[in-house]
Amino acid sequence: MIRRVGAATIALVLLAYPGMAQQMNTLSHAEREAGWQLLFDGESLDGWRGYNRPDLPGGWAVEEGLLTRVGPGGDLITEAQFGDFELSIDWRVVPGGNSGILYRAAEGEQQVYHSAPEMQVLDDDGHRDGRDPLTSAGSNYGLHPAARRVVRPVGSWNEVRILVRGTHVEHWLNGTKVVEYELRSDEWTELVENSKFGAWPAYGQADRGHIGLQEHGDRVWYRNIKLRELR
Repeated sequence: MIRRVGAATIALVLLAYPGMAQQMNTLSHAEREAGWQLLFDGESLDGWRGYNRPDLPGGWAVEEGLLTRVGPGGDLITEAQFGDFELSIDWRVVPGGNSGILYRAAEGEQQVYHSAPEMQVLDDDGHRDGRDPLTSAGSNYGLHPAARRVVRPVGSWNEVRILVRGTHVEHWLNGTKVVEYELRSDEWTELVENSKFGAWPAYGQADRGHIGLQEHGDRVWYRNIKLRELR
């Protein structure tokens, strides 16, 4: 049975246990003990660079502790690469906004999405891609549809968890598993071959790669970017 509590109850709990009100872009003691690492410190773009380039592209900034797309530039990727991992990240967009969270990105392609699968970041109600589950918020873009009506209204924060272990991938949005698939399975291969990704041989082939944030022309904000490598 699901039990819901009101905001007043939550506020009382936080007053009684102030340690539960964790600051943005930080790790709790329990998270550190569990092996989590911060990919964004809330103050700088240290640890990030552009795709296929050693420096940062234009168009990204840190504003009030948020990693923000502020203008034209290019896609961001982490300097570090990861194989099996659990990624936690929050996002919000402007009305009609579009971005994406990419994983296991391999460099050397013309675009980051030529190699990296993407969890769609979108205002479903205000963008045409939101009409199709294959391209709506939370989807494995263009291949695996997301469960509907899980994304929160535009301007609200959405909480993401992406789990990648071997060939197994899960997308979680606001506490709900919205996508699950197996990389390079027969089903996945057929879906890729019948999509635009079939034109790019590197797509989904890397066992290790960068985490990426897509610059898609719209204002987007990210925070609490945390990753735990899985052994």
